[in-house]
Amino acid sequence: MSLQAKLDAFKADFEAGKPPYNVPDSVIQVMHRATAELVAAGAAEKVLKAGDKAPAFILNDPEGNPVVSAELLAKGPLVISFYRGVWCPYCNMELQALEAALPSFRELGANLIAISPQTAVNSRKSVRQNHLDFPILSDPHNDVAAAFGLRFVLPDYLVDLYTNLKNDLPSFNGDDSWTLPMPGRFVIGQDGVILYAEVNPDYTRRPEPEDMLPALRKATYASAD
Repeated sequence: MSLQAKLDAFKADFEAGKPPYNVPDSVIQVMHRATAELVAAGAAEKVLKAGDKAPAFILNDPEGNPVVSAELLAKGPLVISFYRGVWCPYCNMELQALEAALPSFRELGANLIAISPQTAVNSRKSVRQNHLDFPILSDPHNDVAAAFGLRFVLPDYLVDLYTNLKNDLPSFNGDDSWTLPMPGRFVIGQDGVILYAEVNPDYTRRPEPEDMLPALRKATYASAD
């Protein structure tokens, strides 16, 4: 089953109010409103695109070790997934799909990382629960996400909803700004140029991991020339 098919099946059950979430329709409507407003605001149009230079960064892995983007790119192309957090079931399904595709990425000489605003302890939990063999880097205040054009501020009514649902982003992220990254997927060549960029303000829609393979092959062939 494709990643999107799994997401669609989960969404259908979630929005039908099925266990274990048992979410009322009023909550679903608020979430739909927030997504529609983000789409209408043209948020995705501000994101870096293929052909743009990727921002350099240094972020810590879940054990507190600094990871330098330039050092990763010196080894090969880089796949980046911006991850909202351990609390997001759609995001966890995406990480699991990326883990399944990791051997294909490595065959092409690529490294894979996820970037999230959540704290290191939550990233360790994500890695453990999703059985990941790649790191989730901590992006305090979503600063790197902002450099890619992905950061947005949650509207007040969505903050109220998250608070009522005990989805305490300030606690998850160690940051009281109530910002998140739109889920974004990037392939960066060794020269630092973005070869593939995919973002959707609708967090229930994600590209398939295999969609990045043509860009990775292009990067591999370019480095071999």
